[in-house]
Amino acid sequence: MDPSTSPWPRGHRFADRTRSRHAAVHALLKAGHSQRSIQRQLGMTWRTVKQFAEVATPEELFTGQWQNRPSVLDDYKSYLDDRWNEGCTNAWKLWEEIVPLGYKGSYQRVRAYLHDKRTSPRPVTARPPSPRAVAGWILRHPDTLAESEQLQLKAVRTRCPEIDALTRHVRSFATMLTERQGERLPDWLDAVRQDDLPSLHTLAAGIDRDRDAVIAGLTMPWNSGVVEGHVNRIKMLKRQMFDRASFDLLRKRVLLAP
Repeated sequence: MDPSTSPWPRGHRFADRTRSRHAAVHALLKAGHSQRSIQRQLGMTWRTVKQFAEVATPEELFTGQWQNRPSVLDDYKSYLDDRWNEGCTNAWKLWEEIVPLGYKGSYQRVRAYLHDKRTSPRPVTARPPSPRAVAGWILRHPDTLAESEQLQLKAVRTRCPEIDALTRHVRSFATMLTERQGERLPDWLDAVRQDDLPSLHTLAAGIDRDRDAVIAGLTMPWNSGVVEGHVNRIKMLKRQMFDRASFDLLRKRVLLAP
């Protein structure tokens, strides 16, 4: 592989050290030395020698934490990918577009990412967000999401119709819950059943079995929050005193605790 097109070109400390050690190991192998002998001569562990010996080029070792370190550009790569696919390939223009969205990195980083897209034999795209991150974006109120998070969620929803439908249903239910719009529940259940979302179908079936109670809970101002709070407090006191105090002391703590 040409070092100029590898993930870590000449001048990068990790890349240069890896290439040097790889060259030394393969030179000794070519001269007929065993891996145990190379281990002693180069002062490496046998596992490291074996790792270098098994790959044809040092670039194959450029993975792991070195390859996947987070970058300030990560949150904006999906936006750059979309604009690239739309035909906008000017690095300066794209840098100017993402700065108002919160990007605080350099223009050179944007240019390097687009250079990789131009020169790589395989398409260079942003790493997909983790399921935990996507779930957080869906469950949080839209107004609390940063610009970059909104862009990434929009990209995910565009590429996955199932996640798009899930997001709509989750946010619709959240509105019913916070604004006490229980009368909308039947329509919400019907909308859920029209999409191929088995997990939500299970939830809908459970709600349907006690529909009147759920509608009441989503409509009326009363709830069991106070009771649940007292139950949680009593359980905490019991755990604090487990096998260390009598029932009389527990009773006094429950009655006198604020």
